[in-house]
Amino acid sequence: MDSLPDRLRGALRGALKDRDAAATAALRSALGAIANAEAVDPVPVDLVPAVGVGAREVARRELTDDQVAAIVRAEVSDRQAAAREYDGLGRPERAERLRAEAAALAAHLD
Repeated sequence: MDSLPDRLRGALRGALKDRDAAATAALRSALGAIANAEAVDPVPVDLVPAVGVGAREVARRELTDDQVAAIVRAEVSDRQAAAREYDGLGRPERAERLRAEAAALAAHLD
């Protein structure tokens, strides 16, 4: 079975092909949030000797499936909360777009 990021990348390809703007935006955002979570804190330059190309590169963090799912759930939750706020402000078209984005992400959660 594919990992959640792999499923999201596959869904992004499909959304791009189908020209589904809401799903494309949501999937790109979720994949970006996952990539940001995998990034490591920068190491002070003084602590890492520089010998050759790429000598200061550091491996990315490995996230568990639960951590990745939590990131996607947070993305869904953020969109649902924002949709409620837009409803309250009389912007139903924007709220509907955010609900579509939330649904596109929620479809990939187990």
